[in-house]
Amino acid sequence: MNDANADMRAIRQDVLGGPEVLREVRVPRPVPGVGEVLIRVRAAGVNPTDWKHRALKGLFLPEPPFVLGWDVSGVVEAVGVGVALFKPGDEVFGMLPYPHGHGSHAEYVTGPARAFARKPASIDHVQAGALPLAALTAWQVLVDTADLRAGQRVLVHAAAGGVGHLAVQIAKARGAYVIGTASAGKHGFLRELGVDEAIDYRETDVFEAVRDVDVVLDPIGGEHALRSLRTLRPGGIAVCILRVGPEFAAEAERLGVRAEAPIVEADHAGMNAIAGLVESGELRATVADTFPLAEAAKAHALGETGRTAGKLVLTVD
Repeated sequence: MNDANADMRAIRQDVLGGPEVLREVRVPRPVPGVGEVLIRVRAAGVNPTDWKHRALKGLFLPEPPFVLGWDVSGVVEAVGVGVALFKPGDEVFGMLPYPHGHGSHAEYVTGPARAFARKPASIDHVQAGALPLAALTAWQVLVDTADLRAGQRVLVHAAAGGVGHLAVQIAKARGAYVIGTASAGKHGFLRELGVDEAIDYRETDVFEAVRDVDVVLDPIGGEHALRSLRTLRPGGIAVCILRVGPEFAAEAERLGVRAEAPIVEADHAGMNAIAGLVESGELRATVADTFPLAEAAKAHALGETGRTAGKLVLTVD
């Protein structure tokens, strides 16, 4: 099956630009290297980092051409030398190493075996493909970085978004009190997720209304991240998932709080923890819409509106 002469469909871009630069092309099928698996992709999430890298110069990737995509759910097709975790036929899901391991918006992709975990049997590939990058981001922020514990108060900005709606569920699973921000029309969705207190950021100054939280998850950055620091109790922590300037740490030090801006990492243990939460019924991705691989440009265009609740997923036949 792993024919060196075989090819596959992929969504590639040769220049930076709008969704229209994304094209379906045929490229050589990759071959798994040492410690790698070859996965037949069944579904792959689309995240804000995808459309930002598609359009903007100066992010993590070099100039195109490239195939985007970090989320993947699929079936192991072949394994490289030294892989013992998985065998051909295993259903797995995970995040390719961020940022330089991209390429899941294709029929096949290779990645380190330990970037993946077994797909929970209770969900399909679309659900599984929606989870990895966003769920790992939320897990690494709340658990690895903030050490969120039962009884603590956490503020999740953009709580109906891809990362936000998963962060809410992870925080509730850990016994936290969750305050979530979203427009009023999404408050019903937040209540379904388990948010204890929903705030309409359009009508309320969140930074005046919220005080003494232990943890803030900020996916917005800039001045928004700086103002988030003011909602923390002494010793609390704000975690921004975008790149921030030195003023973020400086203002945190002045206020007597902590500030971190980690980048999501491929994580076998984290994926296993996420799979466990899925199996226990405590975590589920809300899929706003799905698109066949060939319509990746439509997914990008919809994602860029900022109006979706949950995740967008590409499906691969």
